[in-house]
Amino acid sequence: MRMDIRAIGRIKTGPERDILDRYMNRATGAGRAIGLGPVIEHGIDLRTFKTKRSETAALTANIPAGALIFALDETGESLSSVSFARILERARDEGTRSAVFLIGGANGYDPINLPSHTRLISFGKATWPHKLVRVMLAEQIYRAVSVLAGAPYHREG
Repeated sequence: MRMDIRAIGRIKTGPERDILDRYMNRATGAGRAIGLGPVIEHGIDLRTFKTKRSETAALTANIPAGALIFALDETGESLSSVSFARILERARDEGTRSAVFLIGGANGYDPINLPSHTRLISFGKATWPHKLVRVMLAEQIYRAVSVLAGAPYHREG
């Protein structure tokens, strides 16, 4: 199952880019054997869009039919790492070919333009910088892959 991180804004060369790439590469490598990956990322130039509506339309353009869609949003459901892994596992086992993760702009999404089956998820009530959210998401995808592969990366406490 291909996993596509789509976000408003781009991450230039620097520490965030390095960490993001590291987690996406780890998830892609570890996920290959269990049918998860590749993990890719698309940053959308935020200067191109002026409204939530246009940003949301750009994020949701060309989403593959039948894709599992997550939108990161402060009002979304907070999932444990294992619960997140199980959602991906179930979708993969049901034949879902793509998972798309949306990270909107500073003003959020235009709810009318989000696909109806979009699942809102949150990394807590705190406000996080968009670049860091991308890194956190890539790490959680890698953690989910590790859980499903039985690797020791994730430790339950």
